[in-house]
This record gives sequence, C-alpha cells and structure tokens, in this order.
Amino acid sequence: MTIDQDFLEDLRRRFGNAAGGEMQDPHFREVAASVFKDGDSRKWPFADPATFLGASFIENGIRPEVLEALDVALIGVPMDLGVTNRAGSRLGPRAVRAIERVGPYEHVLRVAPMGKLKVADVGDVPMKSRFDLAGCHADIEACYRKVANTGVIPLSVGGDHSISGAILKGFASRTPVGMIHIDAHCDTAGPYEGSKFHHGAPFREAVLAGVLDPKRTIQIGIRGGAEYLWEFSFASGMTVIHAEEVAEMGIKAVIARALEVVGSGPTYISFDVDSLDPAFAPGTGTPEVGGLLPREVLAMLRGFRGVNLVGGDVVEVAPQYDATTNTAQIAAQVLFELLCLAMFSPSARKRAA
Repeated sequence: MTIDQDFLEDLRRRFGNAAGGEMQDPHFREVAASVFKDGDSRKWPFADPATFLGASFIENGIRPEVLEALDVALIGVPMDLGVTNRAGSRLGPRAVRAIERVGPYEHVLRVAPMGKLKVADVGDVPMKSRFDLAGCHADIEACYRKVANTGVIPLSVGGDHSISGAILKGFASRTPVGMIHIDAHCDTAGPYEGSKFHHGAPFREAVLAGVLDPKRTIQIGIRGGAEYLWEFSFASGMTVIHAEEVAEMGIKAVIARALEVVGSGPTYISFDVDSLDPAFAPGTGTPEVGGLLPREVLAMLRGFRGVNLVGGDVVEVAPQYDATTNTAQIAAQVLFELLCLAMFSPSARKRAA
C-alpha cells in the first residue's frame, strides 16, 4: 500500500512548519494559549521550588485577603500524629509537591484548569505543637474556619486521615456537607486508648459534630479486617460500597449511586491512597490488599463532573514506604482531578459570576 500523496501534502502544508505551541483545532488552540506564554516555550517542570501541581506559591497565604482572590486554594496539612501503625504521612505534602509533571490538560474532561481558575499553593496549615494531636486538630479547625469565610474551594493534602475531621469541623460549621469518600476504611470508629482524634474516627466525629450529613455520604472501596469497627457508618445511614462490589456493580453504576446519594447539595470529596491496591500505592500507613485500580479511581472522579464540590482532600501518602514515588504520583493526579472537578462545581461558577 502507498500513502495518499494529496493527504500527505496537506499534512505537510498544515503541520510541517508549525511550532509545538501552534494548534489548529479551536479547542486545542484555546488550551495551548493558556499554557504557552512565549511561543512554544513552557516553564521547566524541574526548575524552581516545587509546589502543588506547579501552581504559584503564596508564602503564608492562608489569609482572608489572599483566599478571597482565589477560586481554589491548595493547602498542605503535614500532620500524622493520629496513625495507628506506620507513621510518615506528615511528609505527604512535600512528596506531592515534588511531583513535577501533572496536567495541564485533562483529556477526558477536556479542560486545562490552571488557565480558567485562579489557583495557588498557599502553603501549610500552621500548627503550634508537633507533639499534641488534639492541639493540632484545634489548629486545623481554626484555620479552615477562616477558609470557610472566604468562599474559596480548599483542596488539601495530608497528613493522616484524622485531618479531615478537623477540616470539616472548621470548614462546614455553618452548612453541613455531603461526602464522597474513597478509602479502604470507613474511618467511623470510636475513641481508642484515650483519643477520639485518630485516623480511624474522623467521620464519626464529623457527623456527631453536625458538620457531615451521613445520609448524603457514600464510602467507596471499603475492605479488610476492620469491618466490625464501622458499625457507625451503617447505623447513621451512610452508603457503603465495598471494593468487591465496585467490580460487581461496574464503575458507571458506582458513579450513578454516588451522584444519587450526594444530590445537588454541597459536597466534600475525601481520597485516601490506601483505597488503592498496595501494588499501585505501597506508600501508605495502612495498606489493604485487594484494592481499587488507579484507572478505576480516575474514572469515578471524572464521573463526578457537576457535583457541587466545596472542598476535598488527598491523604495518607507516606512516601518513605515507596521507593518508586508511584504513590505520590497517583496522589498528585487525584489532586489534579479534584481541581478539574472544581471547574464544573456550581460553587465555583457562582464565585466566577
């Protein structure tokens, strides 16, 4: 067979002398215009200090005058005093910042969010004591109470999962939220060994504090030997989809169920990397065999387009248990997907208007 010469000449005419930043498709041309600022040159991904998703960094940025000017604030919460086993997720924000190439384009949702939203890495939540778990929770809650008053969408990187309870107590103190929770564990256990602040209990505490609506909460990917600890999830009316059920139902059915549960109300998305099988994400404190695939998680998140996202987090990245950096890579990709979902959130569109 031979190549159609007329077709080949047309390709040469259209693309032979075009620069890498020149696109002919109107959609791709719009994306490229937001990415390439100087011909076909882009900022080197390995240059300058690392930030979440390569966003601009604002030192000491968790201040009302800064947050009110943003659509989305990327926030680090480097605290892991609440773990039951392997510590180390305090290094999660640093590891996720170090991932140097995520985005700028999401090919399924067909968006380049950095060109449409005002986004910045505003640094880490300041905490007074590296030794006091309850004190750290109080600091986190106070910080997110300030965030809530600005209307910005906070996307946070932990830290262990106990931070989510403190975030919700601060952020959702005025209006309770629903939640899409992707995890191996329901994290609705009671107090243990004198503490109610551990990473197996944040969502029981959030419900009891009146900031999380259990009837609008769905937990996806649940598995492992701690099932008996999650009685509160079932008693409070949360929807629980086990990892085995994800495979049986199919991703489209899981997405449909999640959208039905959270409805149109304000919704928080919490992603724990141990929802994934440890073959893909070994860098976490409580790995559970038999988990989700990264492709399944990304498909689910993309299916949540249009959810009224008001905040979210990515937690439990403990990079020292993963020499490959795969866990942090996946976490950064999930953070990027949450940023993309913010583009379609009614809350973000209301701010833009």
